[in-house]
Amino acid sequence: MPLLVGGERVDLSQLARQRLYSYPELEERAKLLRSQPAQTVGPRGLLYVQQREFAATTPKDGSVSILGSDDATTCHLVVLRHTGSGATCLTHCDGSDTDKEVLLITSAVRALSPNTEYGRLELHLVGGFSDDRHLSQRLTNQLLRAFDRLQDNVHLVTFCVTELNDRQEKGNHYPYIYGIAANVKTGEIFHATFPDKGPEEDLRSASILTGAQMVNIYDSRKEQLCIGPYDWMPFHHAGFWLEQDDQYILQNLSTSPLAEPPHFISHIRATLSCLKEHPFPDRTLFPSRKPWIYIKNEDGLWERVSSEQI
Repeated sequence: MPLLVGGERVDLSQLARQRLYSYPELEERAKLLRSQPAQTVGPRGLLYVQQREFAATTPKDGSVSILGSDDATTCHLVVLRHTGSGATCLTHCDGSDTDKEVLLITSAVRALSPNTEYGRLELHLVGGFSDDRHLSQRLTNQLLRAFDRLQDNVHLVTFCVTELNDRQEKGNHYPYIYGIAANVKTGEIFHATFPDKGPEEDLRSASILTGAQMVNIYDSRKEQLCIGPYDWMPFHHAGFWLEQDDQYILQNLSTSPLAEPPHFISHIRATLSCLKEHPFPDRTLFPSRKPWIYIKNEDGLWERVSSEQI
C-alpha cells in the first residue's frame, strides 16, 4: 500500500519527488517546526536513541514519556506512530540499510498495536540538509521508497528534511534542526536538544563506529533499556586517530565537517578511547553474553540492575 499525503498517494517518480517539497501542508508544518526554539529535554522520563538504534513504546509506559535523538546532520530522525494505540517508534537512520530498518520500526509499532482497526500510521521525517555530497537527499529518497513499499498505508505528516531543513550562513549549508523529541503520551513532535545522551553513550557509539546494524534498545513491556551485548573486532587504528588533531578527525570522520555540533570532536575521542580500552568487549564487558539492563529509578533516571533483580 502507498505512502500518503492528505489522503492521496505520493508519486515517487524522480520528477514528482521534487514536488513533494511543495505540498502546502508539509511545507507549512516544516516551517512551523523550524521556527521552534530547541527545547532542552532532561533525563527524567527520557529514552535517548543513538544512531542505528530504535525504541518503541506506548502511552501506557510508566517509565518513558519522551523518545528523543539529536546530532543528526546528514542522518534522518524517523518517528512512526499509530494514532489508535499511540504506539510510537523513534529511530536515527544513517542510510546503512534503510529498507531493513524501515521494516524493523514498522514491525515494532505493529507489535504494540494489536487493534489496528482504528487509527492510522503517521510518519514524521526530520533531518539532513543540502550537503555537498548529496547524502541527505539520497537518504530522504531511500526512506520514502521504503515506506511506500510497505503493505500498510502510511500517512506522511511531517517532512522537514534536506531542502526543507536547510539554512545558509556565509555561503555554507547547515541543518535547521539537529534533534527532535516525541511525546509518547500526546503524540507531539518538537525540536529538542539533549544534554544527557546516556546511559553508556560512548559504549553505544563504539558499537556504531565498528559497523553495528540497527538494534532495538527497549523492551516496553518490561520497561527496560537493554544495552549490548557487543562484540566487535579490535579497532587497531584507535590509537592513531587519538593522536591526530581535532581538524584531522573532523575532516575524516564526519560526513559533513562544517555542520557538526560543537561537541562532535570530544564525542568521537571518547568513543575511540572506549574502542582502545576494550578491543574485545565480549571478554571485558559482556563475558556472560547478556545485555546490561537499565530501569528508571524513583527519580526518573536510568539505573543499571543486576540480573538477579529482574
